[in-house]
Amino acid sequence: MPENINIDANQIDKINKITLEEKEFRIKNLELFKAAGFPNKRLEDWKFSDFKNIVDTNFKILDTNKVTTISKKIDLLKDFEHNYIFLINGNLHSSNFDYEKKEKIKVNSYNSSSNYKISDNPMVCLNHALAENGYLLEIGKNYKFKKILVVYNLFTKNLENKILNIKNKIKLNENSELHVMDYTINESKFINNTYEEVILEKDSKFKNINIQHNKSNGFFHKFLKNKLSLNSSYSNLIFSSGLKFNKLDIECDLIEKNSNCNILSALFLKKDEHQEIKTRINHLAPNCKSFQSVKNVLSPYSKGIFQGKIYVKDVAQKTDAYQLSKALLINDDAEFNSKPELEIYADDVKCSHGSTSGSVDENSLYYLMSRGLTRADATKLLIKGFLNDVVEFIKNPSIKKFIENKLEENINGY
Repeated sequence: MPENINIDANQIDKINKITLEEKEFRIKNLELFKAAGFPNKRLEDWKFSDFKNIVDTNFKILDTNKVTTISKKIDLLKDFEHNYIFLINGNLHSSNFDYEKKEKIKVNSYNSSSNYKISDNPMVCLNHALAENGYLLEIGKNYKFKKILVVYNLFTKNLENKILNIKNKIKLNENSELHVMDYTINESKFINNTYEEVILEKDSKFKNINIQHNKSNGFFHKFLKNKLSLNSSYSNLIFSSGLKFNKLDIECDLIEKNSNCNILSALFLKKDEHQEIKTRINHLAPNCKSFQSVKNVLSPYSKGIFQGKIYVKDVAQKTDAYQLSKALLINDDAEFNSKPELEIYADDVKCSHGSTSGSVDENSLYYLMSRGLTRADATKLLIKGFLNDVVEFIKNPSIKKFIENKLEENINGY
């Protein structure tokens, strides 16, 4: 087990209301984590993000004990009308669905469950062993949200040098629709380890926007497990996080025909930031589509990674899958690693993948500077144009403007 973290099986005994079956499941996962430790570059999925080295460099000791929840007021976003769920350190603090039919919505604190598979990801094992915080959200059949749901994730100052394990679950029943914005506000140097499951039933639609309030010293890992049924649609839009370290591990199972998955990102990484997006899109049924467009702009001494795999099962004929990553490096001191993969067992498919990286185009800079812009302003304009096509996927004008402003704040701070 890692030297800088001390976990005792007695911590599992302190978790409320767990069955003997779940206790055994948690202990098994704890044993697996202790045997493996934090993932390092010897694991293929972590070859570009040596998390053990990152933890050892930044934390002398990590505390896994339960955190006392501090009641704290948060200023709600005024840029657009929205419903909200308010989480403090992963605990469900409050919620408001005044724009909706409340009888169609169920929201509760995370309750223990052992209905998960053993993972070869040590961070998932750690989560399965110790997770207590999080929320469960279920949307009733034939209900479409009128306003976006903002999930405020507030992490307080008393988390310094702790590791937090959170588990969330969202279920959309048949013919329901939900748009969510995950809005993270972090005040601590700590590790947040989240496992989130999204289940989409027939004809349901789910869109998720991820964005960070401001720059922080947080170290975040999130494993997203998504299951898409008949005619369902899943979209995940990932914008600049401002986190010291962030790894999103996204797995989408397209289990029934005509399901559709979209993953897009527009990241602007500043000095010493390390961000990775890893995806696995499993086409398991015919006539399904997936689209991935991952864009990174990297400042000096930042590191961006994209690992993307498209898997097509033999029965998944008529698959249409597209994957592209692009990186714009401000100078030679930035680093971008890309590993696109295809694994195809069906013969009637349309699949493509690619990856490009390069520096800012000098001809474009010269053109803009010849019209009166400074080199810095010309660079910022080109960066904004490079990232902007991801923002175009947002249809609501107020939300779109909010995201544009957040991106511009980040770019202007360069």
